[in-house]
Amino acid sequence: MQNIFDSEIKVMEIIWENEPVSAKEVSLIATERVGWNKNTTYTVLKKLEAKGFIKREDPGFICSSLYSQNEIRKYETKSLLKKLFGGSKRALFSALLEDEKLTDEEIEAIKNIIEKR
Repeated sequence: MQNIFDSEIKVMEIIWENEPVSAKEVSLIATERVGWNKNTTYTVLKKLEAKGFIKREDPGFICSSLYSQNEIRKYETKSLLKKLFGGSKRALFSALLEDEKLTDEEIEAIKNIIEKR
Protein backbone atom coordinates (compact mmCIF):
# COMPACT_ATOMS: atom_id res chain seq x y z
CA MET A 1 0.00 0.00 0.00
CA GLN A 2 1.21 3.49 -0.78
CA ASN A 3 0.96 6.52 1.47
CA ILE A 4 -2.19 8.55 1.07
CA PHE A 5 -2.25 12.35 0.99
CA ASP A 6 -4.65 14.60 2.93
CA SER A 7 -6.58 15.50 -0.22
CA GLU A 8 -6.98 11.81 -1.02
CA ILE A 9 -8.25 11.09 2.49
CA LYS A 10 -10.93 13.77 2.05
CA VAL A 11 -12.18 12.06 -1.09
CA MET A 12 -11.93 8.60 0.47
CA GLU A 13 -14.11 9.78 3.38
CA ILE A 14 -16.78 10.83 0.89
CA ILE A 15 -16.55 7.45 -0.85
CA TRP A 16 -16.68 5.48 2.41
CA GLU A 17 -19.77 7.38 3.52
CA ASN A 18 -21.63 6.94 0.22
CA GLU A 19 -20.27 3.95 -1.67
CA PRO A 20 -20.86 2.89 -4.28
CA VAL A 21 -20.98 6.49 -5.46
CA SER A 22 -20.60 8.24 -8.79
CA ALA A 23 -17.67 10.55 -9.43
CA LYS A 24 -20.20 13.29 -10.09
CA GLU A 25 -21.71 12.86 -6.62
CA VAL A 26 -18.24 12.79 -5.03
CA SER A 27 -17.49 16.04 -6.85
CA LEU A 28 -20.68 17.69 -5.62
CA ILE A 29 -19.99 16.69 -2.03
CA ALA A 30 -16.35 17.82 -2.26
CA THR A 31 -17.52 21.20 -3.57
CA GLU A 32 -19.77 21.58 -0.50
CA ARG A 33 -17.22 20.34 2.06
CA VAL A 34 -13.93 21.74 0.85
CA GLY A 35 -14.78 24.11 -1.99
CA TRP A 36 -13.11 22.09 -4.73
CA ASN A 37 -14.12 22.33 -8.36
CA LYS A 38 -14.99 19.29 -10.45
CA ASN A 39 -11.55 19.06 -12.06
CA THR A 40 -9.76 18.95 -8.70
CA THR A 41 -11.97 16.15 -7.44
CA TYR A 42 -11.61 14.15 -10.67
CA THR A 43 -7.83 14.52 -10.50
CA VAL A 44 -7.79 13.15 -6.95
CA LEU A 45 -10.11 10.29 -7.96
CA LYS A 46 -7.77 9.35 -10.81
CA LYS A 47 -4.80 9.34 -8.41
CA LEU A 48 -6.69 7.15 -5.96
CA GLU A 49 -7.53 4.72 -8.74
CA ALA A 50 -3.91 4.66 -10.00
CA LYS A 51 -2.67 3.96 -6.46
CA GLY A 52 -5.16 1.12 -6.06
CA PHE A 53 -7.25 2.69 -3.30
CA ILE A 54 -10.49 2.70 -5.31
CA LYS A 55 -11.98 0.97 -8.29
CA ARG A 56 -14.27 2.59 -10.80
CA GLU A 57 -16.92 1.00 -12.90
CA ASP A 58 -18.63 2.34 -15.96
CA PRO A 59 -21.11 3.55 -16.90
CA GLY A 60 -21.23 6.52 -14.57
CA PHE A 61 -17.72 6.30 -13.13
CA ILE A 62 -19.05 4.54 -10.03
CA CYS A 63 -16.42 4.53 -7.27
CA SER A 64 -15.90 1.94 -4.55
CA SER A 65 -13.11 1.67 -2.00
CA LEU A 66 -10.67 -1.22 -2.08
CA TYR A 67 -9.51 -0.56 1.50
CA SER A 68 -11.61 0.13 4.56
CA GLN A 69 -11.14 3.26 6.62
CA ASN A 70 -9.71 1.10 9.40
CA GLU A 71 -7.14 -0.49 7.06
CA ILE A 72 -5.97 2.94 5.92
CA ARG A 73 -5.77 4.18 9.52
CA LYS A 74 -3.68 1.20 10.59
CA TYR A 75 -1.30 1.57 7.66
CA GLU A 76 -0.87 5.31 8.11
CA THR A 77 -0.38 4.92 11.87
CA LYS A 78 2.35 2.31 11.33
CA SER A 79 3.98 4.56 8.74
CA LEU A 80 3.92 7.56 11.10
CA LEU A 81 5.24 5.45 13.96
CA LYS A 82 8.13 4.23 11.83
CA LYS A 83 8.92 7.60 10.25
CA LEU A 84 8.75 9.85 13.32
CA PHE A 85 9.38 7.53 16.26
CA GLY A 86 11.67 4.83 14.90
CA GLY A 87 8.89 2.30 15.40
CA SER A 88 8.70 2.95 19.15
CA LYS A 89 5.13 2.91 20.44
CA ARG A 90 6.38 4.11 23.78
CA ALA A 91 7.90 7.24 22.16
CA LEU A 92 4.66 7.87 20.28
CA PHE A 93 2.53 7.65 23.43
CA SER A 94 4.97 9.80 25.35
CA ALA A 95 4.74 12.47 22.66
CA LEU A 96 0.95 12.27 22.59
CA LEU A 97 0.54 12.47 26.35
CA GLU A 98 3.41 14.79 27.23
CA ASP A 99 1.42 18.03 27.29
CA GLU A 100 -2.04 16.53 27.50
CA LYS A 101 -4.10 16.44 30.66
CA LEU A 102 -6.35 13.41 30.73
CA THR A 103 -9.55 12.89 32.66
CA ASP A 104 -9.93 9.85 34.90
CA GLU A 105 -12.32 8.40 32.31
CA GLU A 106 -9.79 8.82 29.51
CA ILE A 107 -7.05 7.21 31.59
CA GLU A 108 -9.35 4.30 32.41
CA ALA A 109 -10.30 3.88 28.74
CA ILE A 110 -6.62 3.80 27.71
CA LYS A 111 -5.85 1.25 30.44
CA ASN A 112 -8.71 -0.95 29.18
CA ILE A 113 -7.43 -0.79 25.61
CA ILE A 114 -3.95 -1.83 26.75
CA GLU A 115 -5.26 -4.62 28.98
CA LYS A 116 -7.31 -6.09 26.13
CA ARG A 117 -4.16 -6.50 24.00
